[in-house]
Amino acid sequence: MPWCSSTCTLLPVLNVGQKSPLPTINHIILIQLLMKNYKNIVKEIIKELSAMEHTITFAESCTGGRIASAFTAVSGASSVLNGSCVTYSNEIKHLWLGVSQEVLENFGAVSQECVSQMLDGIQKMAQSDYAIAVSGIAGPTGGTEFKPVGTVYIGILTPEHKQIHLCHFKGDREEVQEQAVQFSIKKIADCLNITGSDQ
Repeated sequence: MPWCSSTCTLLPVLNVGQKSPLPTINHIILIQLLMKNYKNIVKEIIKELSAMEHTITFAESCTGGRIASAFTAVSGASSVLNGSCVTYSNEIKHLWLGVSQEVLENFGAVSQECVSQMLDGIQKMAQSDYAIAVSGIAGPTGGTEFKPVGTVYIGILTPEHKQIHLCHFKGDREEVQEQAVQFSIKKIADCLNITGSDQ
């Protein structure tokens, strides 16, 4: 898959207990990120974080550790990445990251509320400056009318802010996973003002 295309919505930050808004598109992001440039972006992220003496961590569900793999494939990753978690089941999301049972029961694992708590939990566990959390439905099963296959929530936590994006990716299971990884890396790069992702 040479190109990644997605439609994503930047969601407003919720207070605990506040209901998610309906998934209307108020901020559309179209990504066309060449896979051959993928590693170069990660290198630049690692270089920038290392220069700032900052660290990053990941809480991955549907991506199954692919974001961590993209970072550890680059020499020098150990200077910014102390560890990450693959939290696939609801039980592990609760036990490891502190996602509340109330959130899991009322909103489900594939939700803004869950990803927000995943971000908080992994940042606390790793004591990192930056964090990415991902939870979604890669398919081909598991989709519903309101959360079809390709629905992925991606959270970005920085020292300045928390962002959660609702994405609707197209393709088979591997393509959905790959697009989620690419989008996550692109958003961290954006936060660090790293350019050249379309070179």
